[in-house]
Amino acid sequence: MPWKFEAGTPNIGGVIAFGAAIDYLNKVGMANVRAHEKELAGYALAALKKDPLVHIYGPLDVEKRGGVISFNYGTIHPHDIGTLLDQDGIAIRAGHHCCQPLMRDLGVSGTARASFYIYNSKDDVDALMVALRKAATVFAHVSS
Repeated sequence: MPWKFEAGTPNIGGVIAFGAAIDYLNKVGMANVRAHEKELAGYALAALKKDPLVHIYGPLDVEKRGGVISFNYGTIHPHDIGTLLDQDGIAIRAGHHCCQPLMRDLGVSGTARASFYIYNSKDDVDALMVALRKAATVFAHVSS
C-alpha cells in the first residue's frame, strides 16, 4: 500500500518544480516574503476600505491575516465581479471557496477573493480598484 492503487506515472515534474520553488523562496527569505505580503495587504485593505461599496471579511490588521482578502462589492454577485475583473486582466476567485457553512453563517452567497504575494505589486492593487469602480458603473442599478 498505497503503490498498488497508484495509476500512471508519478508527478516527477511537479516534485522537481516544488524543489525549485522552495529553493527560490529560501533565496528570497521567508521574512522578506512575509514583509512584502503584509505591505501589499495593508495597501489593499486601505484602498478597499475607501470604497463604500466594499465589505471586507476577516481581520483588518495585517498582523492577523495573510495576503488574501475576501470581500463583497455592493450587491453585485461575486461571480459577476470575477467575470468583469477577468475582462480587465484581473484574476480573482469568486464563490464559496470550499467553505459553504461559513458563507451560510455570514449570510452571503459567496465572496470575491483577491490574493497578493511576492509576484504582486501596488500597481496590481491599483488595477484591482480601477476594475472594481468600472464594475460599479456596469452594475450601477444593483451595486448600491
